[in-house]
Amino acid sequence: MNVFDFSGIFDVELALESLPFILQGLPATIGVAVAGMAIGMVLGLFLALARGSSRVVLRWPARVYISFMRGTPILVFLFILYFGLPYAGFELTAVVAASLGFGLNSAAYIAEINRSALNSIEIVQWESAKSLNLGYWKTLRIIILPQATRIAVPPLTNVFMDIVKATSLTAVITVPELFQRTQIVVGREFDAMSLYILVALIYWPICLLISFMQDRLEARFSRFV
Repeated sequence: MNVFDFSGIFDVELALESLPFILQGLPATIGVAVAGMAIGMVLGLFLALARGSSRVVLRWPARVYISFMRGTPILVFLFILYFGLPYAGFELTAVVAASLGFGLNSAAYIAEINRSALNSIEIVQWESAKSLNLGYWKTLRIIILPQATRIAVPPLTNVFMDIVKATSLTAVITVPELFQRTQIVVGREFDAMSLYILVALIYWPICLLISFMQDRLEARFSRFV
């Protein structure tokens, strides 16, 4: 008797049969994650700059926004966007609601990462740029951001990984992503263990690819050391 017989836990034949159907949800998973990260990156940069501003009118709204989003479960926020907004006259598709939800939520975490990275740049670099008559935005673009990006890449990669994995939550608002399609097969085949292990094995190489991209980005920005 084989002590390590996993046939009762993972049905390989069922997994292989179900794989093509489940993988049809991959574009939605990647699309929502990329769109959410893109929104979060843009908004997160401006939030970080506002959070570190000397102007109260910019600093406090940014702090309140970051605090609210970090203290609000993303699942609740998805429900508000998809099921709540129609009561206010705004109806979003499931994919748009998910992308917007992840973007607005991740922006709070990205803002804190960006703020920390920007603060790590020595003030003398700002002063040197000012002595060369470089404006604020030009200094930020060509001197500060390239150096700050190198510092921010690892934690930003973690945020992207978290978004990719959290897209499984969008199944509850009918986004046809990997986990939602897995649940369809579970309801048909009644073998949750095999199918949930399968979808976990799909998420894993996606995250490995993101880690590989992180290594490449870190190598690229290492010249700004």
